[in-house]
Formats: sequence, structure tokens, C-alpha cells
Amino acid sequence: MTTSTPPVRDAARAVVLDEDQRVLLLRYDEGGGFWATPGGALEEGEDYATATLRELREELGIDETAIELGMQLAERSKNHLVGGREVRQVERYFLARVSPGDVSPERATQPDNIREYRWWTRDELRSTAETVYPQGLADLIAAVAEGPTPNRPIILSG
Repeated sequence: MTTSTPPVRDAARAVVLDEDQRVLLLRYDEGGGFWATPGGALEEGEDYATATLRELREELGIDETAIELGMQLAERSKNHLVGGREVRQVERYFLARVSPGDVSPERATQPDNIREYRWWTRDELRSTAETVYPQGLADLIAAVAEGPTPNRPIILSG
């Protein structure tokens, strides 16, 4: 019996923090509903940082000049379905700092089935019964808030 390896889908994601160290998450209905960081697949010829900025503009209407894009914080690999097809998604998570007033969903050009967005505190992340991706996000935010930030990207699970 042979098993095929799913194709790799490179994706850029943003850990979007405001001045109070709250993180911006997006709600989706599929799979029973979950919250996740903004982001998506790289387009041909695009690097991860450029994709991160584009995704924030497309999904949340944030003007790229309002984003302070920082270092890559983490990486995660996971098999899941995209458009009914299994892929091995390799995600790189970048720190992005924005003001809540710069988030403008009415200007989003590709809201991608986003049901709502919400700013979360670390305490809310740690106490919620809702599904949040990636797992360990509260600890990652704590590392940024309390410093020093990791010298190299943290490998996340789930």
C-alpha cells in the first residue's frame, strides 16, 4: 500500500498585537468553529514578510503603512484540508503591531469566510473553552511581552 505525501502549502501568518499586548484573532465557522491569527498562502514569487502585509490588507483592510512588521516568532507545520484537498501547510508567524483603529474590515478585499474579529488578552486566551490556533499562542505572546523575544522561531504544535 502506498501513501502519498500531501503537497506543501507555504503560508504567512501574523501575531497582531496592539499597545496593550492584546492579540487580534479571526473567527471561522468551519470545523465546528475556531479562532486563528490572520494570514494565508504565499503567492508565486512572494516572500513571507510581503505575504503577511498583503494578508493583513486583504483580510482586515489595514493599510500597510500602519503596520510595524517585526521578526518571525514561530513556525508550525500541519496537514489539513484546503478547498477539499489535503495539504501540508507550513506556516511562519510574524510579529505585527497595529493600532486597533487601523483595523478596517469594511476595506477588506478578501474576507475569506471570516465571521468576526476580536482583540484577546493573554488571560482570555488561557481561560477560553473555544478552539484557538495555533496552540500555545498565549505563551508566545507572553514571550514577546515579557521579553526577550526568542533568538530563533519557536516550533509550534497543533
